[in-house]
Amino acid sequence: MTNPRLTLDGVSCVLPDGSTLFSNLSEQFDHRPTGLVGRNGCGKTLLARILAGQREPSAGRCTRSGSVYYVPQQVSRADGRSVADLANVRTALDALERIAAGIAQPGDFETVGNRWDLRQRFHAELERAGLERLHPDTPAGVLSGGEATRVALIGAFVSAADFLILDEPTNHLDGPSRRALLEQLRHWPNGLLVISHDRRLLDGMARIVELSASGLRSYGGGHAFYAQRKAEERESASRQLEQARIERERGERALRDQRERQDRRQARGRRHGQEANQAKILLDRQKQRAETSHGKLQRQHAAERERLDRDVRKAWHAVEDEISIVLHEPAVMSAQKRVAELDAVALPFLPPSACEVDLILGGRQRVGVVGPNGSGKSTLLRLLAGQVEPLVGRREVHVPAAYLDQQLAHLDPRESAIEHLLRVAGNTAQSTLRTWLAQLGLDAARIGLPCGELSGGERLKAALACALYADLPARLLLLDEPSNHLDLPSLQALEATLRSYRGALLVASHDEAFLDGLALTDRLRATAQGWRLEPW
Repeated sequence: MTNPRLTLDGVSCVLPDGSTLFSNLSEQFDHRPTGLVGRNGCGKTLLARILAGQREPSAGRCTRSGSVYYVPQQVSRADGRSVADLANVRTALDALERIAAGIAQPGDFETVGNRWDLRQRFHAELERAGLERLHPDTPAGVLSGGEATRVALIGAFVSAADFLILDEPTNHLDGPSRRALLEQLRHWPNGLLVISHDRRLLDGMARIVELSASGLRSYGGGHAFYAQRKAEERESASRQLEQARIERERGERALRDQRERQDRRQARGRRHGQEANQAKILLDRQKQRAETSHGKLQRQHAAERERLDRDVRKAWHAVEDEISIVLHEPAVMSAQKRVAELDAVALPFLPPSACEVDLILGGRQRVGVVGPNGSGKSTLLRLLAGQVEPLVGRREVHVPAAYLDQQLAHLDPRESAIEHLLRVAGNTAQSTLRTWLAQLGLDAARIGLPCGELSGGERLKAALACALYADLPARLLLLDEPSNHLDLPSLQALEATLRSYRGALLVASHDEAFLDGLALTDRLRATAQGWRLEPW
């Protein structure tokens, strides 16, 4: 189909608890590659499922011209599923086998369509993705998260769909796989909608559509253009907020002056009436008129104050979504010549060519750990954290270290952020800890919730707080893919937080744009010939 379209007409989504996630969305998605962005929890995935026809809207209508193929954010590797099931080609492959054997069933030819070379194309795509060892019947359970994602994406590319909808497709993909995906998307000939926080991926889109509480808003161009327009909007909104506050202050001052003038007039009227020895009935009428006038003025003032407050609230809503981070630095965060050393260390679980590493880490050194999936990045961080032992060699860590794994497994989902923090920071007053959490972006309403109910970004902030605000604060921070599952504003806030951290930092990530935002000093690269430390 040369002009595929997905059309939303007044679409709303109401959750089972009765709350409205989004309402009255009207938009058209056409052949232009489009990135869908928005805060975590705003409903991007539910909107994608509505567009794909997997969920009906609570109100409104979604129409589709052509076939739609949807790849979810989490690819299931449940028992019994195979590689062919992950790629959604099992039904077509079985139909091809029956046709070839002369035992075709009704519907087999329709299932195959014009994909007579599907088996060959599927195998070629597996080879191109470096997964040539797999075949359609390989159990999905033996695949890593990155491999399962690549297989699901292969299914999308061999589907011949008129429209692809991909939900966070670069999560779990290493650098080479991300670059390969970007290249494939550049050559995809049909409609494309990508939900992502990957700025490199979004820069390849023809437009960005943002989902927020106020609805959908379209921005022409890729992420760079979108970021520029958002910065201009924030600056304009900040100016409007400041102007609204000035107007409110000026208005309240005028209201006070007006009330004081009326009070003085009433006082003079009372004194004049008493001095003129007027009759009581006249004095009562004057008093009644004064009270009526005073009540009217009070109502006018109340209405004017509400208008001034409403203008400020309206201006504030335009900027309140921005995440502001203030990192409280412990006083003991002084520089140290060496914080950690690895001397001829052999990492476990890796082939001999990739396991040996030598590293001397200084007190203010900031290192990005990069390499393909399975190259040992997580193992290296765990070894520095003391969670695994080297096969041979010497490991020394001279300062308190904190390791934040991809699942933040050290956070008990039943306990709140403040409970976790109080356990490691008993020498600091609870009021102070609450202030520091608020400065880190966790407000009072959230810090008391069980960590299992927090978003990924909120849990990451809680983990950072426990590492940095403990009685013995971490002077070596080890982070494993901290940007996974964060929305764009949370990513930028995390970048700002880590840039202000004055200790030593090792962060493993496949997101080059995220790493570029951390003011790193070095790159520790895992290669087939071993580990290489290079200037960033």
